[in-house]
Amino acid sequence: MKRVTLVMGTRPEAIKFAPVIRLLQQDPRFEPIVVSTGQHREMLHETLTAFGLGVDIDMAVMRERQTLSGTTARILDGLDSYVPQHRPDVMLVHGDTATTLAGALSAFHHRIPLVHVEAGLRSGRLSSPFPEEGNRRLVARVADLHLAPTWGNRDNLLREGVPASDIVVTGNTVIDALRWGAEYAADWDRPELADLGQESRKVILATAHRRDAWPNLRDIAEAWRRLADRGDVRIVVPLHLNPAVREAILPVISGHPDITVTDPLPYLSFCKLLDRADMIISDSSGAQEEGPALGTPTLVLADVTERVETIETGAARLVGKTTAGIVDAAATLLDDSAAYSRMARAVNPYGDGLAARRTVDALAHHFGLGPAPTLFAPDLTLVAPPLRDDMAQLAG
Repeated sequence: MKRVTLVMGTRPEAIKFAPVIRLLQQDPRFEPIVVSTGQHREMLHETLTAFGLGVDIDMAVMRERQTLSGTTARILDGLDSYVPQHRPDVMLVHGDTATTLAGALSAFHHRIPLVHVEAGLRSGRLSSPFPEEGNRRLVARVADLHLAPTWGNRDNLLREGVPASDIVVTGNTVIDALRWGAEYAADWDRPELADLGQESRKVILATAHRRDAWPNLRDIAEAWRRLADRGDVRIVVPLHLNPAVREAILPVISGHPDITVTDPLPYLSFCKLLDRADMIISDSSGAQEEGPALGTPTLVLADVTERVETIETGAARLVGKTTAGIVDAAATLLDDSAAYSRMARAVNPYGDGLAARRTVDALAHHFGLGPAPTLFAPDLTLVAPPLRDDMAQLAG
């Protein structure tokens, strides 16, 4: 039995790791150990609980207004205490957070095989998103196995010199989690959202929290306010708990009758809100995957994105972070039914709900415990030949 340590610190990591943990727990070949760094401690625990999961080791590194360097250093120090005692056979990290980078460095320092889940995303601009783009590039340099959600992510890794034999295209586990969450979502869990099911106006789900958006948070909030001034929409803002985010956004939107501000929702309630929303305006990486999976037009608060597939298929659109750009893009969708329909009908390229299964199969194959996994094959009509033919052959 292989001891698998999954290191996570934020709510998105918990969401995307949860389907993998559930399968590992059912597999006699593996002993999963969940380590929480505590980067987003309360939200992470709540999310895992929704999936019927828990944390085995809680490092609790969170500090008030912590710096990136301080957070990373505390995580590394905590893992230095954990790894020698437990000696995992493999360590899994996800995505591009401070926890991801610190976990990868710890595995490298202790000569533990490292698996990078959601590998190969690239915006092509080191400063955007910051620090995520830098983190994911650094992790790729020390990972032993790269689990890429898409074929485009695989191509990014190949261009950087990663051997094809070390890459498995799995799809994104967020789709697995979303399908499960949409099935089991029961209520809103917030009294301020209790009437949302009867809302006749268009509902816009709006979020902003990424560090590179901080200088523009007031402009973003002003865009939400101007959209709400139309009177024909209701904007729901599950506001991030980070004080820097709240202090910038709340003064702009508080008290508006058509903007509902709530604390971050439990995962199942958030799935229910995603399913109810008619439009998403967000800088969230997850929203760029979840919105298209639900057929919900998604406006991305960025000038570049590492999730280029939904931009290429038309399921999402980059709108920047200026007030005018956001308002104009949202108004177009609200006023032009044909434009809205084109985005709503675009194909989601991120998964078929089997990414967690492929992740576990790839892990087993890496240790010689099972055959090579069947690779994720998206809708190949979205891809031009000859790449389409290459993908079909490799995925077949």
